[in-house]
Amino acid sequence: MSRDAQIRMAAVEHVERITVGDILTSEQLRTGFSFAGQRIPLINPRRGIFKPKVMDYVLSVLTAYPRTGARVWYDDQLRVHEQIERGDELIDYAFMSTDPAAADNRWLREAWETQTPILYFLGVAPTRYMKIWPTYVAEWRPSELKVQLAFSAIAETSEAKIVWGVSEPPARRYSFQLIRQRLHQATFREAVLTAYGNRCAFSGLPEPRLLDAAHIIADGHIDLGQPIVPNGLPMSKIHHAAFDANLIGIDPDFRIHVSEALLSIDDGPMLEHGFKDMAGQAIRLPRRPRDYPDRDRLAERFERFMGR
Repeated sequence: MSRDAQIRMAAVEHVERITVGDILTSEQLRTGFSFAGQRIPLINPRRGIFKPKVMDYVLSVLTAYPRTGARVWYDDQLRVHEQIERGDELIDYAFMSTDPAAADNRWLREAWETQTPILYFLGVAPTRYMKIWPTYVAEWRPSELKVQLAFSAIAETSEAKIVWGVSEPPARRYSFQLIRQRLHQATFREAVLTAYGNRCAFSGLPEPRLLDAAHIIADGHIDLGQPIVPNGLPMSKIHHAAFDANLIGIDPDFRIHVSEALLSIDDGPMLEHGFKDMAGQAIRLPRRPRDYPDRDRLAERFERFMGR
């Protein structure tokens, strides 16, 4: 394996280790990783296309999520989520300038010519990114000042797989279905946790790495299962498991109910103080009333808890 490929795979392994809930922060990306005693960034925070000096080919591309009211510098900041939602098999990525021969754009052309797999960091909220690996430059379109990215390889030759250390990717349509599902989950989780100040709605636990964004009504429900904040609650993983198992419930007045199955157990402080003490208490609510859990959704879900 070439040195470039070794560094590339070290970057991917590092990203896998530090990803929490499919999300990376801009600070984590700037910090980078260590290879052979040398620190290598994952991104250039001032540019979306990044090739470290020690590598032969581009390592990563990044699409930032626009801040509310901030200037949108590139069209793909607005378009990529829509393209993934539609199920487009190729998504747009804008050139860094109007000159196709500029260094950043040449790097994209080289990645296209060699079918080099790259890391794509897709913004799901300001300073929050979802990692998509492997991503390929599928189309080079200098007249349109853009390339198009794919989430599976164009040239799936045995030689390419050996050189880059990338296993057989799934079919492109299946790849996009997986990415769309991951994007839904990542944006939903980020929106819910942000609304609640990154705290569990039951316990107040302030550690995002231990929190999930639970759906009140499952996302498969056509009418009420949308991935929106009023259909979500931040929960620690044990509370999420209990909620999904209908061992705890929340009524439309935001009060917590604990099942008899849990109340009848006498087995240590976790049950005594973690579940039993919260029976009858109100959940922690978001700062903004528009983000409160939807009462109709709570009522429907609470019926299931009561029916168990």
